Amino acid sequence: MLVPVLRLLARMPLGWLHGVGAALGWVVYGASPTYRARLKENLFASGVCTSKNARRSLLRQAIAEAGKGVAELIAIWFGTEEKVSDLVVCNDWTLAEEAQRGGRGIIFLTPHLGCFEISSLYGAQRLALTVLYRPPKLRWLQPLMIAGRQRWRARLAPASFVGVRALYRALQRGEAVGLLPDQAPGAGEGAWADFFGRPAYTMTLVHRLQGATDAAVIMAFAERLPRGRGYLLHLESVPAENLDETALNAAVERSVRRCPAQYLWSYNRYKIPAGAEPPDF
Repeated sequence: MLVPVLRLLARMPLGWLHGVGAALGWVVYGASPTYRARLKENLFASGVCTSKNARRSLLRQAIAEAGKGVAELIAIWFGTEEKVSDLVVCNDWTLAEEAQRGGRGIIFLTPHLGCFEISSLYGAQRLALTVLYRPPKLRWLQPLMIAGRQRWRARLAPASFVGVRALYRALQRGEAVGLLPDQAPGAGEGAWADFFGRPAYTMTLVHRLQGATDAAVIMAFAERLPRGRGYLLHLESVPAENLDETALNAAVERSVRRCPAQYLWSYNRYKIPAGAEPPDF
């Protein structure tokens, strides 16, 4: 029952959804002390702004952009193929085409920056893409997430041994896979590395996948354009040499610094996963 309603709402102008989302962002910020404290702590500790006025301005933008990221899911997950395609401009897609011409698989890294949902769907309209995902805590949201993400040539792989094996197989076939490189992994699946000056438990999966398959590694983020004009998808090749967890976090940092207001600062990036040893630095 809900999906047909969402498909109708997906016809609304993106600017209208973003306006509703910005208001929603402020409501959540005001209503949740935990959310508010984490967003401010992560943003201010990052050092992306040096002056007090700049931090305040960036905070206001980040609150609104986080809300936009929720509301725009209606258009991204339930819009038509034509609408989703028309929303995105990408001037760097030749990087993916060059990798494919060489017969290599591609590891797309999409951090919690901008509209990371549309990044994967843009790719899935053009190539076979297997995306690693973690089921949401709210069970009722999972069918909507699957319906929205598993479109065109996209396939979802759970964040488990079975899902990781699916990623390896896709890369061995010369296909593409997608991961969130700044998602906190479970105990035994990561290593501590610096991220904006603080230790963050960081996935080791990226360099293991790349080392085993010689896949190209491409950072991808879709910058949210003002007034609902759509998205500018940025692609950047990440050197595979010495791609350890420190280098991975540094690559994510470079992307975030290009568009800091659109990073999901409220994400609990610095948590210690259950069973993991705390950092020693």
